Amino acid sequence: MSETWVVVPTCLPLVLRRCHTCASERFRAHGKFRVNAHHKLIDAWLLALCTRCGETTKITVLERVNVRSVRPEVLDLMHGNDPGLAAELLQDPVVRRRNHIALDWDDAWRLATGEPDRPEGEAIEVSVRFAARIPVRPVRLIAEGLGLSRAEVERLLAEGHLVSAVRLSGKLTGDFTFTLKR
Repeated sequence: MSETWVVVPTCLPLVLRRCHTCASERFRAHGKFRVNAHHKLIDAWLLALCTRCGETTKITVLERVNVRSVRPEVLDLMHGNDPGLAAELLQDPVVRRRNHIALDWDDAWRLATGEPDRPEGEAIEVSVRFAARIPVRPVRLIAEGLGLSRAEVERLLAEGHLVSAVRLSGKLTGDFTFTLKR
């Protein structure tokens, strides 16, 4: 039997950066942009609010870029405060590295498994797809998808009843498959 599970983001992740006002380390991005033009040059920032004190921080997206080098549809999305563009930019490694930020995906995703009809005693092959690059432990996904505890999933893995071509320890952000032998 074959199933497909999808890891879907439910909201934007928290931005991990130290707040200069209250020393908190979490900011919530709401998809709001600030765009500033200087003649032929343009700056753009993604705004995020501190979860503790509400202080605003700016995540640099564009810095002193020629206006003609930016696609008009991207500028329209920034002016319209598009949350999809905000999500895409937060996942961009260049933007994260330039701004010295990390992302906290806890409580910002869900696992869509559909309604499985699993016959007892039959092997199950599951294909896990990621709708966004969300770092998640495969053992946690498998436990949640099968309705088991993590310890039970670890036991199945140790006994060889749970096999995969990828290493199931650590975190993954890409698609993988696994087979559960009953």
